[in-house]
Amino acid sequence: MRDLKMKDSKGQVSVFIILALVIVTGIVLFFIFRASFSFANVPAELEPVYNYYLSCIENEVSNGARILGEQGGYIESPDFSPGSEYMPFSSHLGFMGLGIPYWYYVSGNGIKKEQIPSEGKMESQLEDFVEGGVVLCDFSYFEKNGFEVELDNEKVGVDIEIDKDKINFEVKQRIKISFGESSWTGESHSDNVQSSIGKFYDLAKKIYLNNKDEMFLENYGVDILRLYAPVDGTEISCVPKIWEVDGVRRGMIDALEANVPAIKIKGDYYDLKSSENKYFVRDIGEDVDTNVNFMYSPNWPMKMEVWPSDGGIIRADPIGNQEGLEMMGFCYAPYHFVYDFAFPVLVQLYSGNEMFQFPVVVMIDKNKPREALDVEGLPDVIPELCEHKNSEFDVYTYNSNLEPVEARIKFKCFDSSCEIGESKIVGDNAILTEKFPQCVNGYLIASAEGYKTEKYLMDSVEGGVVDIVLDKEYELDLEMNIGSNSRAIVTFDGESKVTLAYPEQKKIKLSGGQYEVQVYVYSDVNMKLEGDSSLKCVDVPKSGVAGVFGFTEEKCFNMEVPEQNIESGISGGGTNNYYVSESELSGSNKLILSVDDFGIPSKVEDLQGNYQRVKDGNVGVAFG
Repeated sequence: MRDLKMKDSKGQVSVFIILALVIVTGIVLFFIFRASFSFANVPAELEPVYNYYLSCIENEVSNGARILGEQGGYIESPDFSPGSEYMPFSSHLGFMGLGIPYWYYVSGNGIKKEQIPSEGKMESQLEDFVEGGVVLCDFSYFEKNGFEVELDNEKVGVDIEIDKDKINFEVKQRIKISFGESSWTGESHSDNVQSSIGKFYDLAKKIYLNNKDEMFLENYGVDILRLYAPVDGTEISCVPKIWEVDGVRRGMIDALEANVPAIKIKGDYYDLKSSENKYFVRDIGEDVDTNVNFMYSPNWPMKMEVWPSDGGIIRADPIGNQEGLEMMGFCYAPYHFVYDFAFPVLVQLYSGNEMFQFPVVVMIDKNKPREALDVEGLPDVIPELCEHKNSEFDVYTYNSNLEPVEARIKFKCFDSSCEIGESKIVGDNAILTEKFPQCVNGYLIASAEGYKTEKYLMDSVEGGVVDIVLDKEYELDLEMNIGSNSRAIVTFDGESKVTLAYPEQKKIKLSGGQYEVQVYVYSDVNMKLEGDSSLKCVDVPKSGVAGVFGFTEEKCFNMEVPEQNIESGISGGGTNNYYVSESELSGSNKLILSVDDFGIPSKVEDLQGNYQRVKDGNVGVAFG
């Protein structure tokens, strides 16, 4: 029989508390010392305001990601469903004041349920969170110092993409910043925040699916049950052997508390001190470099029922002392008890100050692990929308010359995205005949190698025919007539937007269409702006456990805005509305842009004037 780890002390629960302390001083000073060369083309004297606005967005993204990690991938949790006397597990596990949705649990009426958020659901909830937070950005400090900030809080759109090690965001919100005669307006603001939430989520799913397939947590539970509770056996005794059910329950709680934290996922994040500990190491098919912690608390609900029992007692009656069995010479008490045994386990993944956690209910049914479910049947990983495809469409995909192009077809409705299939060339057409889920104002998305991805707004309530034309993308070398000590930001803004920094980036991908071409040329300058000092007070979370429960305290500090050395200024540029034809692209290897030279600015007024001249200047577009 395999040995399990015992503990000498009780009540040890690993606690991971993430403290969020927003210090405005650090944010402002960090962005002030950024180089004046800005990808948003913001005048240097307005950059502190705009960079504070970006930091406000980044804080909202980071705070939303922290909540996603703390709450199993949810910001807005699923509807709460209470447990019952029969099955004490609600839809959420209570931990450190949080209600974390179970990824797997058994409801109060005995129904097995999964509620795993899809990545699209996480992105959608994070978008809503950021949208609600950016309207609260406080510009009062800057307004007191002469800046004017107009923020359109009525029309805000947020697009989030969760990658492995970062979160990409784009916020569409009009902001106008003015200071003296200098003014700048922005409509779209994009950047990324370093975050491991995507990596953690992918690993969490792998652990969950491995357990769903192999039931390793349930198998550990069976071992604990058989080693720490009377299940099958024989006692040499001529008197009945009696156990109190409550005593068995307490022993099981102690055993879970001692052994669940010893479980590891095979990787390099722990110290394997002896071969005996290998029993607790689970191989999910890859070594992990992220800390994985399995938690159990005696304060969490547990279900334990045992048969046969009577009045809280389980009893094994001896054999050998009955009349006619005296010749045996001894007595023994055999027993066989059947248990239903269930308990929560919280799985935590963490690195540095980032964490992702999700709970599951481990279920032992009649002394055996619960029946493994179909690992391909995750209702929330495969969105429910995608499981009900009722409307048949013929999708034809072409290039701009109406030649067939094989393309990958997806369909997106709100935050759910469904893989439909690929169009295949049949005769003179590339066609996909497939059923789509029903949705009003959904998007058919077609993508193919070497072509711009196309989105087509459609109603899929009834079937029909859809024709999609994909524009071919051409990669060209970029040439510009700017000095060797200058650099430029080039933007082609049309149905899709392309932005690059020259000369660091000397290749550009374009497809045919109408574009607004805008170029800002920057050169080295040497100017100085005077500094400022003021007192700033903010509410921050209290330290320790109190902060987890939302208690705050006021912190005040002196905000020092030091004098700034402006090292880069606009020295040229222009704007042009230009239609790029596919014939120009197909017959060319390079794109040549020429812009007006305004001269290197020598004073603040020149910076402001050159910014305005970009709108009136011209961009020459030629192909070669």
